Amino acid sequence: MQSTEASPLHGDLSLADLLNVAGIATDDVLLVRHTYSADGLAGPHDATVENVLNYSRAQSIRQSKIPRDPPALWLNFVADGKRRSRFLAAYENRGEVLAERTDVLRYFDLHESDVLVSLRDRLVIEWSNDTINWAKAGGKAGQMPVVEIADPARVPFPGFDNVLITHDELLAVVEDSRYAEWRTALAAVQGVYLVADTSSGELYVGKADGTERLLGRWSAYARDGHGGNVALRELAEIDVTHRRHFIFSILRVFGPIATTAEVDAAEAHYKRALLSRQHGLNRN
Repeated sequence: MQSTEASPLHGDLSLADLLNVAGIATDDVLLVRHTYSADGLAGPHDATVENVLNYSRAQSIRQSKIPRDPPALWLNFVADGKRRSRFLAAYENRGEVLAERTDVLRYFDLHESDVLVSLRDRLVIEWSNDTINWAKAGGKAGQMPVVEIADPARVPFPGFDNVLITHDELLAVVEDSRYAEWRTALAAVQGVYLVADTSSGELYVGKADGTERLLGRWSAYARDGHGGNVALRELAEIDVTHRRHFIFSILRVFGPIATTAEVDAAEAHYKRALLSRQHGLNRN
C-alpha cells in the first residue's frame, strides 16, 4: 500500500519519498538510529547486517523507545556525524518471541529484508532535532531529508603532500565515516598548514603542535570556519559563509616527538616565505 503522506520539505527529497517509490507505507515502518558505543555496536566493523539484527532484536521492557506493538518493517541507521544518519539495513519484524522474554528484555523475530538494499551504506538522511529519540514511527520520514546517496567506498588518504580540500570537504573529513583513513593520518602528526582564501588570494599559515595534532586543529575550522584566528574570525563576522572560499593544505608535517620550538620555527619560516604577515591573513 502506498502512503499518501505529503513531504513538508517544499520539494526537497525526503525519506518518505523513497519509501513511496518503493511502494512502502510509512505507517508500516519503524525508523531506528544507532550510535557506536562500547556496550553495543563498538564501531563500523561491528555494523554488519547480522550484528545489527542481533543487537536490534533485544529491547528493554521498561526503557525502550520501541512501541509495544512495533511495525513490520524496521529501517536501521547509524549516526554519521551530528544528525547525519547512514542507512545500514532493513529487517522484517515477525513479532515478539515470547519464549525468550526475560524480566528486563523482550526479543523480536527479525529477518533481513531486501527493502532499499541497493542503498545500504549509501543513503544518508538528516535525523530530526531530537536525536535522543532513536526510534521513530515511519510517519516522521517526511521530516527527514535525504542528504546524500553516495558511493560507500572509503576515501583513501592521498598523502600529506597531496592534501588540498575545501571547507565543505573538511567537514566531511571530520565527520564522515568514509574518511576514517584521513582522520587516522591527521591525528598522528603535528604540522604547519596553509589556509588560502580563493576570493582574495590571501594566505594564512598556521600550526598544530603538541597533543592537538592536525586533526584536532582542523576540527576547530570545521566547527566554526575560523579556528579562533583573528583575521579569519573577522571575515566570518562579515559573512558567516565566507569559509566556503577557504582551501586547506599541509606545508610540513612533524612526528609526535617533535618539539614545540621545531614546529614554531617552521611556521615562522613559511610566514616569511609566503609573505602572509605583510600581504596575507596572519596577524603575528
